[in-house]
Order: sequence, then structure tokens, then C-alpha cells
Amino acid sequence: MVNVYCSETTEFKVAFFDLDPMNVVWHGNYVKYMEIGRCALLDKIGYNYTEMVKSGYAFPVTDIKIKYVRPLYFGENAKIVSSLLEYENRIKIRYEIFNEKGELTTRAESTQMAFNISKMESEFVCPEVFVNRVNAIIRSGK
Repeated sequence: MVNVYCSETTEFKVAFFDLDPMNVVWHGNYVKYMEIGRCALLDKIGYNYTEMVKSGYAFPVTDIKIKYVRPLYFGENAKIVSSLLEYENRIKIRYEIFNEKGELTTRAESTQMAFNISKMESEFVCPEVFVNRVNAIIRSGK
């Protein structure tokens, strides 16, 4: 069983410009949906990309895995559930995208690692400010 430390659900509408010639969402756009979900989750934690830079860190993506289960279609109201799986040594997030019928369409996972901007070096633990904010969310039960 995988621990989920916190999660956030974000709704979106499938736009025409996200479609491929087969009139379903082009596979590459799911990474964009993941980013939308990741930003919402990081906002909830209080450590979004702006806060990362203020604290002296960047978090480049080091790995992405995507499993396409069924397509999304133009005009559908969809939602992405982003769940934080790891946060002390790296940021690992699981994503589940659902269509408007509530059917799972996509499972995905991303991994990011801490990069100290002033030292220009990767770090193998997340900064204390991020860990403390996640721990506060866990304690609050949100």
C-alpha cells in the first residue's frame, strides 16, 4: 500500500486545441494536465514554483510515467486527482484523470528532485521548508 500524504482534485474542460486528428486528446497533452494538477497540489501545500525559487530551489522533473486507459473527448468536463506519494527525498506525485462519467482515463506519476539554485547542485533531500509544509498538511488532516 502506498502512502498518500495529501491530494488535490482539479477540474478542467477538454479544449479543441488539445485534440489530435482522431478527435481525442493528443497523448502529449496529458503531461499538460499533470502540470495543472501538480500546480494545484503545490498551491495547497503552500510551496508552488514561486515559493520554491524564493527558498532557493528548483524542482526539475526527472521521470514521468503515463498509462492511457481510455481517451478524453472535446468538451468533456474532466478532473485530475493529484496525490503526493513522496516528499522527503524527492517529490513523487500520482495522477488519476477521470472523464465526466467518472471513468478513469489515465494513470500517471511524476518525480522531481531538489536543485539548489545558488550552489547549482542537485540535492538528495527536499528543503526543510517544503518538508515542514507537507508535515503541517498531514497534521491538519487536509
